[in-house]
Amino acid sequence: MSGVDSKPLVAHGDRPREGGPDRKEVEVAVGVLLRPDGAFLLTSRPPGKVYEGYWEFPGGKVEAGETVEQALRRELIEEIGVTIGAVHPWRIERVDYPHALVRLNFCKVYEWTGELHMHEGQSYAWESLPVKVEPVLPGTVPVLQWFAQERGFEGRTHDK
Repeated sequence: MSGVDSKPLVAHGDRPREGGPDRKEVEVAVGVLLRPDGAFLLTSRPPGKVYEGYWEFPGGKVEAGETVEQALRRELIEEIGVTIGAVHPWRIERVDYPHALVRLNFCKVYEWTGELHMHEGQSYAWESLPVKVEPVLPGTVPVLQWFAQERGFEGRTHDK
């Protein structure tokens, strides 16, 4: 897994940071579900949550005593109703959002069981580059760039 850039990606830098400069970093497990055809799953942020309607990879907070893998397994059952197979840790990205400083642990997942069921009222889309859904959550953009690098994709990674 690639190392972490010490400087976080700053999302919406013009907005004030809740909790100030010394706020605690929130550990997040993120699932990058990949189909054999290379398409990847994006879900929309549910109604009532920060960044409602923005598109992201599914996942959630790592609770006390959990590993990233345990959190990812729990979150994907809770959020989208699938039980995942092997978890492949991939990359870590720190993002400084106005509402939270997060450490996103991106994990590739190639196998899962169960039908997708959006338990939080969100939408989902199987996407490829460039993604068609918008707006894309700032913490999702680096993943699209990594896909572009891996796949030798020239051009835009998402519509703006």
